[in-house]
Amino acid sequence: MSRRARTGGSPRSPGGGSVSPVGESSTIGTAAEPELTLEQWAGLPEDEPGELVDGRLEEEEVADIIHEAVVTWLVHVFRSWLAGRRAVVAGSEAKYAVRQRRGRKPDLAVYLPGSRRPPGRGLVRVPPDIAVEVLSPTPRDERRDRLDKPDDYAAFGVRWYWLVDPRLRSLEILELGADGRYVRALGAGGERVEVVPGCQGLVLELPALWSEVEDLEREEPAAG
Repeated sequence: MSRRARTGGSPRSPGGGSVSPVGESSTIGTAAEPELTLEQWAGLPEDEPGELVDGRLEEEEVADIIHEAVVTWLVHVFRSWLAGRRAVVAGSEAKYAVRQRRGRKPDLAVYLPGSRRPPGRGLVRVPPDIAVEVLSPTPRDERRDRLDKPDDYAAFGVRWYWLVDPRLRSLEILELGADGRYVRALGAGGERVEVVPGCQGLVLELPALWSEVEDLEREEPAAG
């Protein structure tokens, strides 16, 4: 995911109230606060980030430049491959109703040609063919992408789940099986990928991507 929910104030509910933060927890809200419905979550202002987990807002990860560069690279690759084919490539702010009380915001979602298309506005209840998460280096965020979200995306019916790890220079593609569980369809590191599961004709120039990541890693943080 791309942003972390604000901790300097209480997120507003669609009705104008607030959801109070709980100490150091990654979930925003208290037991005293009413749970948000998916519709209420979808109606929150754009400056109130967070995913919906069992009716509560959960913090999103803070994206750095490397994370955003990888997402942008993937968007360009998918859009170039799918140009003129009535596909949809959506970024990280779209909200998906993955379960009855859970809403997720993948870094990237792709609807392939011939698939049912999502609505242009509002809460999305149509699963994409591909959901992509770019992993952040913090253990909590990596655990969420690797352990929590696969169950949600599988329940939603996302056929292909991509996990891109800039730190390890790796790409994993999971495919949804007939039993409703993901199995590993591809694991790649620094090589050029010419056969991408579910994406006939797509070529991934991973060496070029990791070269960009390496260039960014060489940049020293500015002195505070």
